[in-house]
Amino acid sequence: MTSLQEFELTDDATKQTELYVRAFNSGNVEWVHALYTEDAVAVWEPGQPLTGEAHRRNVEEAITRGASMEAKTRHAFVTGDTALLIVDWTMEATNEEGVVEHLEGVGVDVLRLGEDGKWRYAIDDPFGEEK
Repeated sequence: MTSLQEFELTDDATKQTELYVRAFNSGNVEWVHALYTEDAVAVWEPGQPLTGEAHRRNVEEAITRGASMEAKTRHAFVTGDTALLIVDWTMEATNEEGVVEHLEGVGVDVLRLGEDGKWRYAIDDPFGEEK
């Protein structure tokens, strides 16, 4: 696994999806977590928002099971220190029974610009829009 020092956050909100895919597919949990604000909300299962340690465990579980994803930003809207991304994504993930599943959706992501000038997810909702 590569150190967090070799992974840089972006100052361009339109590059966030590309950076997320790179981090997630690398298998490096720390890289993925670095992309979120400390108080971020992630909705990796429709209607079940996760924060803090629960979100962290969810990311680790997906990566441990060898999930991989592809994603492309459909729309990016930026105003001041806030950005809204609409993202088309697909994922191959192994479920608890060991069966590989194909998942897809249209995500709605809200980014917040940090004091360091880098963008991070404040809200990550992969199921934000029915496809």
